[in-house]
Amino acid sequence: MKQTGLNISKNGIDKQGFTNVAAAHWNYRPAKLFEEAIRNEGAEMSASGALVVRTGEHTGRSAQDKFVVKDEKTEKAVWWDNSKPITQEQFDVLFKDMLKHAEGKELFVQDLFGGADLDYRLPTRVVTELAWHSAFIQNLLIEPTPEELRDFDPKFLIVNLPSFRADPARHGCRTETVIACNFTQRIVLIGGTSYAGETKKSVFSMLNYELPEKNVMPMHCSINVGEHNDSAIFFGLSGTGKTTLSADPKRVLVGDDEHGWSENGVFNFEGGCYAKMINLSSEAEPEIYSAIQRFGAVLENVVLDPQTREPDFTDNSLTENTRGAYPLSFIPNASETGRAGHPKNIIMLTADAFGVLPPIAKLTPSQAMYHFLSGYTAKVAGTEKGVTEPEATFSTCFGAPFMSRHPSEYGNLLRKLIAEHNVDCWLVNTGWTGGAYGVGQRMPIRETRALLSAALDGSLAGVDFRFDPFFGFQVPTSVPGVDTSILNPRETWADKEGYDKQAAKLVGMFIENFRKFEDHVDPDVRDAAPAPARAAQ
Repeated sequence: MKQTGLNISKNGIDKQGFTNVAAAHWNYRPAKLFEEAIRNEGAEMSASGALVVRTGEHTGRSAQDKFVVKDEKTEKAVWWDNSKPITQEQFDVLFKDMLKHAEGKELFVQDLFGGADLDYRLPTRVVTELAWHSAFIQNLLIEPTPEELRDFDPKFLIVNLPSFRADPARHGCRTETVIACNFTQRIVLIGGTSYAGETKKSVFSMLNYELPEKNVMPMHCSINVGEHNDSAIFFGLSGTGKTTLSADPKRVLVGDDEHGWSENGVFNFEGGCYAKMINLSSEAEPEIYSAIQRFGAVLENVVLDPQTREPDFTDNSLTENTRGAYPLSFIPNASETGRAGHPKNIIMLTADAFGVLPPIAKLTPSQAMYHFLSGYTAKVAGTEKGVTEPEATFSTCFGAPFMSRHPSEYGNLLRKLIAEHNVDCWLVNTGWTGGAYGVGQRMPIRETRALLSAALDGSLAGVDFRFDPFFGFQVPTSVPGVDTSILNPRETWADKEGYDKQAAKLVGMFIENFRKFEDHVDPDVRDAAPAPARAAQ
């Protein structure tokens, strides 16, 4: 086997079963990978030096084509309501067929770490047939030192061969596209898709499975940290402002997507960012805009002007899900270590299009677990075909697609950590006030930032709170520098009776969604549910 590149591992890919491979290219740097991608894979260079690629048919994750091996170990550990099973025998046949498919090909190998905590990081080997996939994952994970690379001993293997086509009858999958996870053997196989996000999320899925057994909490969140090592966790689904609000010039960004919380503090799983590019502007998001204009960034499905090679971020002709991958070091004020101390605050973000929730509320540990398991936000009319009025969305743990275990495991672990470290928990509504979407207006970002600052610096500890009759949490009645009128959402509605009906409707949605968790949580968490009967008293 021909081997080229930097710091070729003593533990070669032959130990993973690869034979008759034309070449293995080890740990290529961006310049070499970009050359290979432009020469052989149809990639282009943007005017500023970013690599621009197209993913073809798949422009997002193929969630319905992801499978997990069901064996003696995983049968009781995996949340099977959220995972599709395949057998060990089907996985073995798939792996054998993919190894055969790789024969005669030139492969790209990256040895990287998943996780910045030195006690819990996962040595990960990623073998790809596309050079740009190798550049992508080098941006997204954490690079070892040259010394670490020479003796690198991978504990987790990802094989990504987009040209491989699965056989549903033979491999137990659904289509020719497959993402097969073997948590026991620590292997993920990806075939039939060029969307690079599958590789990134495979690392998250593996850590989501392994870390809870070690009393380490995996989280789909962003984290920043203040000058006193006072970190803050931001949970939130797409559209709630997680990335925007965690980007605070007064605080250091630990990471924007996937993290862990151990006895050592919080830590980033990644060494880079994977940001949405659609409608990106230098005015709205200057840090991200600057990062993706640099050599080393990889842009997916972004359309270039054929003459100037300037990207057009408004062009969604290929997909609405245009993406950019870049190292965290491209962001000013980013953490150099990817680690920080235990959090002082947890922020759960929601964009409530019903206009019911207050702009900020303080949660008890039981309420925090309830809202964490609920993972609520709301779609607005017009965002999807058929959505004509606000529509509740519940994604448990603020990341249901990537939860390998039952949500109650993560919820109980979070509640335990909150209690151990005396963490303040807040629910922050970045959605609508003065009425539902179409009547009210979006919560002013200036007010949201002021409320967040007051929560993070401890100012809210000295203000008066009221009891919310529908949701049972505590809401500040006044905060210095914030318009008092928005703190009580009912008072912002012209139609007070309309507010009560809307609030009762949303409470009912919460209660109905939570039924599937009731048998898995303690009574105090069940009692933390919103209650319309309580409001009528």
